[in-house]
Amino acid sequence: MIEALNSAARRVPGWAVYALGLVPLAWIVWLVLNGGIGVDPVKAIEHRLGKVALWFLVGGLAITPARRGLGLNLLRFRRAVGLLAFLYVALHLVAWFWLDMALLWAQAAGDLIKRPYLLMGITAFLLMIPLALTSNDASIRRLRASWRRLHWLVYPAVALGGLHYLWQMKVITAEGWIWAAVIAGLLVMRLPGVNRGVTRRVNRPRTG
Repeated sequence: MIEALNSAARRVPGWAVYALGLVPLAWIVWLVLNGGIGVDPVKAIEHRLGKVALWFLVGGLAITPARRGLGLNLLRFRRAVGLLAFLYVALHLVAWFWLDMALLWAQAAGDLIKRPYLLMGITAFLLMIPLALTSNDASIRRLRASWRRLHWLVYPAVALGGLHYLWQMKVITAEGWIWAAVIAGLLVMRLPGVNRGVTRRVNRPRTG
């Protein structure tokens, strides 16, 4: 089953991942244009963009554990997933500042003081900027070993994004706790000792 999935994934062109990743954005635009976004369009746009961003953040974080734990190799899509996550986080921030704050810096600053979870989201976005700027082959060749260390920023970025999502809830729902558990689990799986243990179990030869 895993080999069949890996074989199918190898036939998927890179551009198709970006095209599929833009489908949620096209859906949001369609809802806005057809009046189906809800009674509070601004909040609905913000929340939908933020939720899609979270999906891509968590999806990108899950790619390496999926390979090590299940043998599912989707590493060739990690760059696309990461850039799509950055796009949706950026759009989420733009929607807040443009639609909600009306591009007023003083109002935005007041909102940041009143709602500390916004600072977590903005910090996560700032951490993702160098990741997006260096997600190209030229940067990988130029930075070499430093590139891998730089891209460790994805871990605090995802953690802060998850906290931002949970904190903005007045009451954390079951869905919120599921997101928290998934993010925490994926971060724990990236710890060196856990990684080695998972890899050994996957690569252990079968007997009998």
